[in-house]
Amino acid sequence: MESTVTVRGQTAIPAAIRKRYDIKPKMHLEWIDDGHSITVVPIPKDSIKALKGRYKRSDLLGALLKSRKQERKIG
Repeated sequence: MESTVTVRGQTAIPAAIRKRYDIKPKMHLEWIDDGHSITVVPIPKDSIKALKGRYKRSDLLGALLKSRKQERKIG
């Protein structure tokens, strides 16, 4: 997908991207420049609510316990 930058530095977000990431009017976007590319990340109004359920299927407790066990072996 492409968009054009106007003389005022503005561009339009393609409709497919807006729908996929639920980007609404007045929503804030973060522009990340790593020196090689630019990444645009939508910032949700309620970041806690946006993360709710995201790690439901991952075993975070198991990973924490495994990490602590390895630390005990090393230390």
